[in-house]
Amino acid sequence: MKKLLIALAVTAAILPRPCAAAEEEPAISAVSAVIMDGRGEVLYAKNADTPSLIASTTKLMTAFVTILRCDPDESVRIENADCAVEGSAMYLVPGESYTVRELLTGLLLASGNDAALALARHVAGDTEAFAALMNRSAAALGMSGSHFVNPHGLNAEGHYATARDLAALMHACMDCPLFRELSALPSATVKEQSYQNHNKLLALCPGCVAGKTGYTQLAGRCLVSCAERDGRRFVCVTLNDPNDWEDHCKLYDWAFTRL
Repeated sequence: MKKLLIALAVTAAILPRPCAAAEEEPAISAVSAVIMDGRGEVLYAKNADTPSLIASTTKLMTAFVTILRCDPDESVRIENADCAVEGSAMYLVPGESYTVRELLTGLLLASGNDAALALARHVAGDTEAFAALMNRSAAALGMSGSHFVNPHGLNAEGHYATARDLAALMHACMDCPLFRELSALPSATVKEQSYQNHNKLLALCPGCVAGKTGYTQLAGRCLVSCAERDGRRFVCVTLNDPNDWEDHCKLYDWAFTRL
């Protein structure tokens, strides 16, 4: 009997043990969060259907609507009204012309609110008409918990989305080659102005290929990202999360270890 117990103990010691990260959901700081695979299956959710302020992650929808409706080489002449907006900017020059591609670059990397207004005006004529297009696209994507009133994401009544909806939107964006290309750029230069991608996950998280940050005092830190490893894709969303970089890395590492 003693020999049997010793043999069992040795066997237990050498057998591979399941990774704790693969079994237990990570503890994260976000008020709302979700991680979704490429088939739309949700692996983790925390208040995922709660409508929330989403700050500049709004610009994912702005980019999506623009890419579907514009040629990247179309020219956009900048007006004074495009630049009369607070917050982050790509520092457009009124009277100058930029291509849609250049404006999308500033929108996605530098989170330019000025670029968002210029694209909205170019696509739809004004912000209100563009917001209607955003909501039409949201409905088509099944984003039933979301509503948009502007293209930049500054706090506004009636402007909100859920973590689950933003994950679905990110999957749709990833099916757009131009979005994938621009969102993955660590930096870019437009008319001698250099921009660094605000998405630090490109360097911090193995396999991260795209993302969009957002922040306002009321919304907190918001982050939508996408990572691909070994032919598998996951999208992660955290809203109002003071530790968003760390939480996305933890959620991806946990998700990719699951069968």
